[in-house]
Amino acid sequence: MRAPITSPAPAEVQADLRHVIYALSDALDLVGIDDVAHGKRVGIMAAECARQMGLDDTATTFLFDLGLLHDIGVSSTHVHQHLVGEFDWAGSQDHAIVGHRLLAGFKPLATMAEPIRYHHTRWDKLLATGVDPWVARQANLILLVDRVDALTAPYYASNTMLLHKDAIREQIRQRAGTYFDPELVDGFLAASRSEAFWLLLEPRSIQCYLQDMLLRGERCLASFEELKHLATIFSCIVDAKSPFTAEHSLGVARLSRLLAEKMGVSASNCDKLEIAGLLHDLGKLRVPDEILDKPAKLDPDERMIINAHSFETFQILRNIDGFEEISRWAAYHHEEPDGSGYPFRLSAEAMPLEARILRVADIFQAMAQDRPYRQGLSAAEVVAFLDKLVADGRLDGEIVAVARQWIVPAMAAARPNLPH
Repeated sequence: MRAPITSPAPAEVQADLRHVIYALSDALDLVGIDDVAHGKRVGIMAAECARQMGLDDTATTFLFDLGLLHDIGVSSTHVHQHLVGEFDWAGSQDHAIVGHRLLAGFKPLATMAEPIRYHHTRWDKLLATGVDPWVARQANLILLVDRVDALTAPYYASNTMLLHKDAIREQIRQRAGTYFDPELVDGFLAASRSEAFWLLLEPRSIQCYLQDMLLRGERCLASFEELKHLATIFSCIVDAKSPFTAEHSLGVARLSRLLAEKMGVSASNCDKLEIAGLLHDLGKLRVPDEILDKPAKLDPDERMIINAHSFETFQILRNIDGFEEISRWAAYHHEEPDGSGYPFRLSAEAMPLEARILRVADIFQAMAQDRPYRQGLSAAEVVAFLDKLVADGRLDGEIVAVARQWIVPAMAAARPNLPH
């Protein structure tokens, strides 16, 4: 029997909440597929306008963070295409409502919920809603710079923003009093006169700006419950991307924790594994909707795009101090014992127990869950499916044996409403 490989020294999950938020904002930007900096550019422009208007550091930092997260209700690549391709469109409010719902119950970020709710409401209509005036201005500033980014999007690849900045500024000026608060328009026009404003939106400048903003303010160590809540929010964004994956991440997280507890994994590592389960599919946000929802077999190019998602997850999570194990366990969920998995081609000996548990939970949950094209498998069918993968050398037999032993609570964890 192979000795389990576990992380050497269990430690409590600790991370700076703001650092986590900045890293997870990368996941939101993945929805842009080839343009993965929309939220960051919106944040930068909002902060620069705030400074131009004389707002203090606290307000400026809040507006930067709000810009990073303003599209937290977007998981569909089709919706993102509307965001950057049209100035306004029917349905522009839908993702704002989703974003409000996701953040309203999370105390550390609850003050962002209302501005996000109204960040696609034009100024002349926003005034009639009775929203707090300061919240209204926060929301409208995000709308303004968000639309600036949409107008500028065609020129980022060719690096010709400066050639078009005056025309873009004029389009914003013309909408003062209708789409935008005239005072905010004045602030934007003053801030955007300089070339530096536009050059800050280049990839190298964005990373420097992000690092500068991270250095502002004191560290805010988040509790496990806060990290779990935030991870749950992001799991909802991922799972909403496709009708095939509704509540998948939540089920994987619950089942991973159950199996880990039954196998004697430390409480601290169970906490980390639960977070890894919630976040393991973050990278799927970069997969186009039509590939993720394709009812037929994927072609080689489409399969290659899908196979990159676990590495995208790794790239996001590895930048969070305190998430060292979480990032690896989450990224390894498609690795196979014989080294034929992806994206790292790891052998069984290189796989920590927690990562092997997450892999079993990922497959178990997918089989037990109802999908639009089939009913979820019964407990006996799930076990038979997992046993076949063990026989083929694709899953850890010890973990599957534990799942079989605890099949009733395992099915409940994977899919709570499943009758037993």
